[in-house]
Amino acid sequence: MNKNLVSIIMPAFNSSSTIGKSIESVINQDYKDWELIIADDDSKDNTKEIIELYSKKDSRIKPIYSKKNGGPAKSRNLAIENASGNFIAFLDSDDMWIESKLRKTLNLAENNKDVCIFYTGFRRISSDGNKVGSYIGVPEEITYKKLLGGNIIATSTVLIRKELFPNIYMKDTYYDDFDCWLRILKKTGIGIGLDEDLMRYSVLDNSISRNKLYSAMQVWKAYRNLEKLNLLDSFKYFTLYTIAGLIKYRKF
Repeated sequence: MNKNLVSIIMPAFNSSSTIGKSIESVINQDYKDWELIIADDDSKDNTKEIIELYSKKDSRIKPIYSKKNGGPAKSRNLAIENASGNFIAFLDSDDMWIESKLRKTLNLAENNKDVCIFYTGFRRISSDGNKVGSYIGVPEEITYKKLLGGNIIATSTVLIRKELFPNIYMKDTYYDDFDCWLRILKKTGIGIGLDEDLMRYSVLDNSISRNKLYSAMQVWKAYRNLEKLNLLDSFKYFTLYTIAGLIKYRKF
């Protein structure tokens, strides 16, 4: 395992309109010791051609092509299985990093060597890139119980120290990322946040995450089916999650 290498996990499916900018945001990082593992989930547009174009220009970009669509969790797991770095970072194929993102989160990790998971603040951006939303900050620390009350960890901001949690994987569930962060925190104790604007989260017009009722139902299922919480605790954390969501989405 390369101690300084960051393995960046990028699932992709029909991402031809956005993936180029996502890849460019990795190439433009001022920290250069990385590999970008892109797991294409049997895209039907020209996503594969775009990935190939970049991978031929930069050997750090390593594509994996699935022959059958399996969903984002499967794609992330496939990329993780092929990762060589001690650090695992996530970047979705419609999101982008600010150029100092890796360097600053790695500096945070260097100063907190007993911590496994790190995350940062971010802003939403419209699908056409013309509208940038309000800054969404993060707390300095998060625990398992606090995260149950509101998922403040955006996937494309995450950095994980693999040596402290080697068995990183995503379950095939709607909130595969939320479930993963909860498992990590349950075992390792706390995560540490960097309250700086280091990521752009794309809000696509047809994104299912914008369906708040459906999302809320999936959070409830996560409490009951994945975390095995009793009804009282489920209601408590669901109420906290709902309040946090209303605050989070009060502005674009």
